[in-house]
Amino acid sequence: MSLAEELVIVHAGSSIEAGFVKSLLEEYGIVAHLRDEMMGTIAPWYVAPGGVGAVKVVVARSDYERAKAIIAEFLETD
Repeated sequence: MSLAEELVIVHAGSSIEAGFVKSLLEEYGIVAHLRDEMMGTIAPWYVAPGGVGAVKVVVARSDYERAKAIIAEFLETD
């Protein structure tokens, strides 16, 4: 991923969920980062899954479709 490549959100939720999704994507070779991670640590009651204060998992735009498919496949088997 180049520094100029745009990052897009593929998941938003609690810090635990976001950390898990990040690890899952990295297992498939997708570089993922957490955004707003500190809010989930400082005020976990404020973090609504997918809403205000949620921890976001971001990936390069070029990995977006593959990342969403990996997440969807995992959620279907859960």
